[in-house]
Amino acid sequence: MPKNSIDLLKGKGSNLGKPYFQIGLIFLKGMAMGLSDSVPGISGGTIAVITNIYERFIFSIRSIDNNALGLLIAGKFSKAWKYIDGNFLLILGLGILMGIFLSANTVLYLLDNYREPLFAFFIGMILTSVWTLRSKFDARKAKNWVASGIGVLFILIVGSIDARIVEGGYAYIFFSGMIAICAMILPGLSGAFVLILLGVYEFILSALINFELSYIAVFSVGCLFGVILFSRSLAFVLRRYKELTYSLIAGMMVASLYLLWPWQTTINSYLEESKGQYLLHKVNVLPLNYTDLTGNPDLIPHVLLSLFFGFCTVFYLDRIFNRK
Repeated sequence: MPKNSIDLLKGKGSNLGKPYFQIGLIFLKGMAMGLSDSVPGISGGTIAVITNIYERFIFSIRSIDNNALGLLIAGKFSKAWKYIDGNFLLILGLGILMGIFLSANTVLYLLDNYREPLFAFFIGMILTSVWTLRSKFDARKAKNWVASGIGVLFILIVGSIDARIVEGGYAYIFFSGMIAICAMILPGLSGAFVLILLGVYEFILSALINFELSYIAVFSVGCLFGVILFSRSLAFVLRRYKELTYSLIAGMMVASLYLLWPWQTTINSYLEESKGQYLLHKVNVLPLNYTDLTGNPDLIPHVLLSLFFGFCTVFYLDRIFNRK
């Protein structure tokens, strides 16, 4: 069961003992999750692991079940709210929403103008996070290495799929939300990247920017269904196979580094031109060849500096955000 939500307001489990500070931290972690979910190559689940709220996040969502519904029907709203760790989910959810709306402009701007340093920053964060995850599993066990290998293969296979651009109706947008949210809460697999594969990434971002409420609502409901269903599987494996799960997560995070390689070039090829569908195939290139192939500066000094800041960010988060 998730930690009782009342502990959040009382500041329990922290030397800081400042409830508003704890609430602010959870909100900021949610914002970081929302911002990262808009970047192809990194997921909100990865940020949840980095900021040490992943298990609480999964188990809180998992607790939205028949027991919670029974408490609501019986009129025991306060008990139902505590049962699902409602304060935590509400504050984190508000942060995620804020991050998503901010990302519609800020992250898109960075992707368009500073993609290489941005991806290097995330690489630094992920490398350091994998190192901090070593306490979650025993690296001397062969089965944990096998699980990590499976995680690496899974991400590389998904990453090798060519992206599509399609025109989505409401049913397809709902389906895309269900699939993307699973990726968003799964460390190493980017929800934004899955939306690109499904061909609706730009469509969804455009709907957010233009406040197309009908599409936003359908996508959100799809996300809600997806996260409630998928969280049950994650909660089960975290309870039964915790070490193997974190080994798998570590492997997926390592493999995501390939998807986040700062120097990439995109190749377009039409699939069904009559329907307006075409494939997007990205290829990683060496930084020395990057400018010749793309016409963009390689920004190697900026990349190295961003990589360093990525390292420092996770060490800071680990020391400040995760105090017991």
